[in-house]
Amino acid sequence: MNVTLSTRAMLRWLLLAQAAAACAIGLAAMRYGGVASPWLALACGLGAVLLVRLLITANNFVLTARFASATPAPFRISPGAMLRLFAEEFMATMLQSSWFMAHGVARQRIYPASAAPPVLLLHGYGCNSGYWTHLTRELDAARISYASLDLEPVLAGIDDFVPLVQRAADALCEASGAQRIIIVAHSMGGLVARAYLREHGSARVAHVFTLGTPHHGTSLASKGVGVNASQMRRQASGEAPESAWLRALGASESAATRALITSFYTHHDNIVAPQTSSVLEGARNIAFGGVGHVALCRNRRVLARLMDEIAKLSTP
Repeated sequence: MNVTLSTRAMLRWLLLAQAAAACAIGLAAMRYGGVASPWLALACGLGAVLLVRLLITANNFVLTARFASATPAPFRISPGAMLRLFAEEFMATMLQSSWFMAHGVARQRIYPASAAPPVLLLHGYGCNSGYWTHLTRELDAARISYASLDLEPVLAGIDDFVPLVQRAADALCEASGAQRIIIVAHSMGGLVARAYLREHGSARVAHVFTLGTPHHGTSLASKGVGVNASQMRRQASGEAPESAWLRALGASESAATRALITSFYTHHDNIVAPQTSSVLEGARNIAFGGVGHVALCRNRRVLARLMDEIAKLSTP
């Protein structure tokens, strides 16, 4: 795979491939399945593609179930709530990958009168700045300055993204006139934020919020490709389940650094397993239930709590 190909370009190629597959299935339905209506044949093709996408989402839940951490009693949910969780995660996955990330571009928006520190948004593995569509709407409504960026090359090492973060942080401070920023990071982006703190310290950072970040790795990273995926791997057992990169990152951090971080995580994460891998010792950890991994960016409860936490960091 060409590591210089952007996530946006890859998603568009995948969408074209899915459209071609839907048309091919529709033609087969007309030729061999006795379907007379072209519209019904096309519906069959689209339905087949959606079914495959649904099975991929379901498979993620199955895979994480093998390595899941125990769900505390207050976060256990009913079968009906589990169905709603699955539906929300499937919808989030479909919309993020098939629309928002396929069209989204990195951007910066400045609100000069904002009392809150500006927010730098770092997406996760295999994503881009389009992931943050729902949060940027909230930031716009609150008139809080922000910037997003694309962490590329897609399959590079996590440390390779640090210079991008440094430049974006400096540019956001210069444009807003702020001395420090808030970093909000999803999944792998949280590890990028911690790698930035290791390299450049906290002079530019008021706080870091991570959402569904595998701070201690995830078993599903073994299914991924790229240097970054290997750095996020976690073994099911052994004295050192985390990757060497994760162990070195943890060893480099002081208590003061950890105190700058708040980790949002969900006990029903379908990508991070065990789910308690998102619990970071010395940081503040805020747990949710009934939310999937991709849906963390759009779930109303999560967004409301995150915006409330950002508001608390506003200057008087």
